Amino acid sequence: MTYVPSPHVTQNWALSKPSAQGRRGIVVAQAGSAAEAGIAVMNAGGNAVDAAVATALALAAVEPWNSGLGGLGFALVHRAGEPRAEVVDFGPVAPLGLDPSAFRLTGRMKQDLFSWPEIESDANIHGPLSFAIPSSAAGYAHMHAAWGKLPLAEVIAPAIALAKRGLPQDWFTTLKVASSASVLRRYTESARIYLPDGLPPVAPYQGKPGFFRLGALPETLGQLGRAGLRDLYDGDVARAIIADVGEMGGVLSVDDLRSCHARVLPAPQYRWRGHTLQLAGGLTAAPTMVRVLEQMANVRTGAAPDADWYLAFSRAMKIAYAERLAGLGEADPVAADTCTSHLTVCDQDGTMIAMTTTLLSSMGSRVVLPRSGILMNNGVMWFDPRPNQPNSIGGGKRPLTNMSPVILREGNRPWFAAGGSGGRRILAAVTQMMAFVTDFGMSLEQAAHHPRVDVSDPDYVSADMTLGPEVIGALGSDGRTEVVERSVMPINFACPNAIISNSDGTRIGISDVASPWSAALAQK
Repeated sequence: MTYVPSPHVTQNWALSKPSAQGRRGIVVAQAGSAAEAGIAVMNAGGNAVDAAVATALALAAVEPWNSGLGGLGFALVHRAGEPRAEVVDFGPVAPLGLDPSAFRLTGRMKQDLFSWPEIESDANIHGPLSFAIPSSAAGYAHMHAAWGKLPLAEVIAPAIALAKRGLPQDWFTTLKVASSASVLRRYTESARIYLPDGLPPVAPYQGKPGFFRLGALPETLGQLGRAGLRDLYDGDVARAIIADVGEMGGVLSVDDLRSCHARVLPAPQYRWRGHTLQLAGGLTAAPTMVRVLEQMANVRTGAAPDADWYLAFSRAMKIAYAERLAGLGEADPVAADTCTSHLTVCDQDGTMIAMTTTLLSSMGSRVVLPRSGILMNNGVMWFDPRPNQPNSIGGGKRPLTNMSPVILREGNRPWFAAGGSGGRRILAAVTQMMAFVTDFGMSLEQAAHHPRVDVSDPDYVSADMTLGPEVIGALGSDGRTEVVERSVMPINFACPNAIISNSDGTRIGISDVASPWSAALAQK
């Protein structure tokens, strides 16, 4: 007998995620405890902006590999009663003193995680020269000052409590830390926190998992609660950051922090299926999403996505990505460990927020600053390491990112808000989630659980193994197609979440099906 093993399947179970429903506020986040923070703030009288800021700050303590005080991002805010959304841009900006000559090419290509030419010592990927200016707190500060209701002390209180409790020491933490351990061990404070005895923390064999503290982060959050979020840019926290960066040989300066402010712009718009799609602007995946939708406008839609629809979508994605990469000189790294966090909020008045934040790679630069406990981003990796390219490394420059928060409005009323994490995979996930609802009339639960494809590159498609032979066969006839699982790891698809706010006052939210900690919660 000749025995040929079948393909290995990591998860022999059915993935399912509960939705949250109600007539008041809803918060969706990639960590349930962060969503709880947002609900607690709304229960205390806060609005959607307060809840979004509270949730984002809480994520620093409970999802440190994806976002935090050392990160950056974009938020779409459509306030109830306003005709359109606004973009809060706190995206990546390179330090003014960043010197391209410090990033020397080896002559080789990175063959494991990135398509960039290799830099000596991977200085653009981890370590102190990989830091972009940490602008997340500037974004939160602007949102809270402009539109929040509660005092900052109340908004930040859940994050402080979670930081004092510590990061859950369960199997998911073990997995996330282990995936970055080979680089975390190079940096003293990172290794001290995340690699006790030189190894990732491990959950107990039985019983409840414990918690461990993330260095000085609780004290830093406490200081920000007392002095204000701008303290990270011109106060005691700023001084702590600059002292650590200087000792490490980094170039992030006092002026970089002091000049860091969010930009607020009208959201670009695009008509889609009787709604107006509101997007986050040119330095995100928004232009590429519009290009995909232009190609999909006349594609036939039936009762459900079929082989023809998936084939048309994959072709549209390939064309859009080919144009994106050609126009940018390939200034968009393919990063297998790219990690981000997305949260979506709606309050009882109908204000909706879609906010995406990131450290770029999982664990960002892998550098925890010892005086502040801030895990810094590695945003310099977004830049092309080759000189004289459209997006080459340079001081004060802004690179293109993959983040893609969206809000669809009905008339002037925000109706559907969504976004996701997962680097280049975000665009395909958010576009399909939106299409499942608008094109095929799926409920939000159906859309979240429906199998998807991913196209993050012009040359191939990743197809969910549950799509079936007809769809997979059609995709395979059109080019390279990899059949993969929708699993916790490997992360083959982005992790989207969304909220729908109906005109009758009912709201529903749902988080990513394959994310073990994610949750959608509703006010009672």
